[in-house]
Amino acid sequence: MGEHVSHPGVVVEINDKDLEIEILSSSMCGSCGIKSACGMSEMQEKRITVPKPEDKEFIVGQPVKIIMNTSQGNKAALFAYFIPAFLLVAIIVILSNLSVKEWLAALIGIGVLAVYYVILYFFRDKLRNEFTYEIR
Repeated sequence: MGEHVSHPGVVVEINDKDLEIEILSSSMCGSCGIKSACGMSEMQEKRITVPKPEDKEFIVGQPVKIIMNTSQGNKAALFAYFIPAFLLVAIIVILSNLSVKEWLAALIGIGVLAVYYVILYFFRDKLRNEFTYEIR
């Protein structure tokens, strides 16, 4: 249960409810068990928005460490990679078995993915509550 993923970062913006933190990718990502799910190993810098803890004060430029449970990283990978891949393959296979032309099946599959990502966008606030970060 105590497994977590952490990344060093710097506070770059502060507003009433959130902190915007620039994550600094390091060579430590190469040995991380969930680097493929996290997406940090391919990036040098990434900005994330994290709810501001009420009991702590932050200033722009302050170094912080962002910590997320491994299970949450796996859940993020599920929403971002596995469900869309499954949807795309399932739609193409089903439509191909119904004798729909391959190019049309692929186009419909891409359309289904677009709808899936629009739905995720509309539920972003609910999903944001699902993924919690600890800031140190």
